[in-house]
Amino acid sequence: MIHDIFMPALSSTMTEGKIVAWTKSPGDKVSKGETVLVVESDKADMDVESFYEGYLATILVEAGNEAPVGSTIALVAETLEEIELAKKQGGTLLVTPQVAKEKEPTPVVVEPTAVVATTTTPKRDGRVIVSPRAKKLAKELGIDVNSLHGSGPNGRIVAVDIEKAAGKTAIPVTVTTQPIAVTTPATAVAPKVTPPSTTPGEVVPLTTLQKAVVGNMMTSLQVPTFHVGYTITTDSLDVLYKKIKSKGVTMTTLLAKAVAVTLKKHPLLYASYTEAGIKYNAAINIAVAVSMPDGGLITPVLQNADHLDIYSLSRSWKDLVDRARSKQLQPVEYNSGTFTLSNLGMFGVSQFDAILPPGQGSILAIGASRPQLVASDDGLFGVKSQMNINITCDHRIIYGASAAAFLQDLAKLIETDAQSLTL
Repeated sequence: MIHDIFMPALSSTMTEGKIVAWTKSPGDKVSKGETVLVVESDKADMDVESFYEGYLATILVEAGNEAPVGSTIALVAETLEEIELAKKQGGTLLVTPQVAKEKEPTPVVVEPTAVVATTTTPKRDGRVIVSPRAKKLAKELGIDVNSLHGSGPNGRIVAVDIEKAAGKTAIPVTVTTQPIAVTTPATAVAPKVTPPSTTPGEVVPLTTLQKAVVGNMMTSLQVPTFHVGYTITTDSLDVLYKKIKSKGVTMTTLLAKAVAVTLKKHPLLYASYTEAGIKYNAAINIAVAVSMPDGGLITPVLQNADHLDIYSLSRSWKDLVDRARSKQLQPVEYNSGTFTLSNLGMFGVSQFDAILPPGQGSILAIGASRPQLVASDDGLFGVKSQMNINITCDHRIIYGASAAAFLQDLAKLIETDAQSLTL
């Protein structure tokens, strides 16, 4: 029997996927549960495994090309004798990637092989789970993967584990993150952004990630929104940050914690609009915008940020960013946010408007903190560090007074009770 391998849907918004690599070649034996290819979804690379045993007869979409979700990208024959038949059948299905994007997937009257992306575990059926890139690198360097403990999701062995085992320095992955930091212009160090190398007049195709961002932004612009700004004095927060910075705490997590604690008093601000009404989300999941080197951005999510202490939150954030760099985040780790933070303050931007992410009710834009000459209530002048924040809200469910009340409470926490963030 001949089975189809379909392009899987790795996320609810994915309409097409890009094949990063085939881990099997035509004619190779395929075992049930074995990885046959790696697919790039909108924001992560995922292994795709076969539910059937047989031989990879023919590949219809080569690595580097894209195909619509649900379209046939390869055929698996159960026996060696069926390989030639599968190749002939594949010839009738073969379409160029450009045509495939414009056509609906053609139904094939054969029993389909369910091919799904899964979250791997350290071992399956006695086999160590290794990413395709790590497997190739291990073979080149002569490393026994069975002796390693993987640092990837759920113990998966990734390329950096092989490099460490070989005694080599891991090849750095340059990722421009935008951690939220409250610093003065004299001490702020903006993340370095290296523009891509291009040729004048050249048209560079969008990456899968960039296409996903385009789709999300077009959806967001259909939502009626409004903006409310507020100025917060950050002197107390700066003092606290200097005290606990050496313990691995980042300003990103300090502000995420402050926002999460404040949101507990304002459930409408992390609610979302649905056709049936207002959905009050059960968890305060803070997503933080991080730019990616190949274009676009990703929003790693600090789950239940209001329940975690600041030190656990910082460790979680470091882990999320590390895995975002190697595109190892699981979909739930970047698409489950109920409130988002975005920052351009590290670039010296004083204030800006953020675009509302699909499915959320609010996003908070944070500008740089700078020393300002401020008049006190008694008429005296002094210098204080202040930052401008600006919230964007879905006007279908949130009104100006609710947004203003949230910002007022957030400012009160940061200005008068920042120490409580460590409790």
